[in-house]
Amino acid sequence: MVIIKNKWEEILVNSLLFSDIDRKDIIHMLNCLSPKEESFGKGEFIARAGQPMKGLGLLLDGSVSVLKENVDGNRIIINILKPGELFGEMAVFSDERVWPASISALTGSTVLFISPDKIVGRCANACSFHRQLTVNMLKLLSDKAMKLNKKVEYMSIRGMREKLCTFFWEQYKKQQSNIIHLPMKRNEMADFLNVSRPSMSREMSRMREEGLIDFYLSTVKILKPDKITEYVQ
Repeated sequence: MVIIKNKWEEILVNSLLFSDIDRKDIIHMLNCLSPKEESFGKGEFIARAGQPMKGLGLLLDGSVSVLKENVDGNRIIINILKPGELFGEMAVFSDERVWPASISALTGSTVLFISPDKIVGRCANACSFHRQLTVNMLKLLSDKAMKLNKKVEYMSIRGMREKLCTFFWEQYKKQQSNIIHLPMKRNEMADFLNVSRPSMSREMSRMREEGLIDFYLSTVKILKPDKITEYVQ
């Protein structure tokens, strides 16, 4: 019997992995999945790139960074995860099953490791809700693949302003408003666009001075849509 602390139930319920599955069913499902719970101290590596994978990681508590190390030993942070988010989902179903990036605990953290075979394999208890779990996993993988594909598209755009205008215009069309709410933090946006945060901030300030946009925290207002479209790639 897998024991889940009450304070983590809400994390699991709100995790995309368990979308559209009742709270009581999630608890039953954990007994089928037999996840392994592990705790890590601040600064401790949860996984290192190239090592065999323990399974799909689901962060229950704390904060972790996904990072790459280059040949000079410098670390590049790819992403920062919060409770309820997954890591390793793109590689855990591959034949090699090795960590593509390192995972480091930014604070004391608790992780559930779930075997991929338990997710896509036949459920020994014939749980009716196990199919929904598989559907959720496929959707997560599809969304991640689409996001990576979009990131590659942005990498092909050379100019900083062109990258920003294309990004803002896509959000404008998606949100149907000239006041757009950025779907990610500024540092995450810079990483997504494959640019440096300071350079991105300088260009946004220039665009504000020219009257193209205005912005405050995570909100950007498009003031001259016709001028923005001139830079859209």
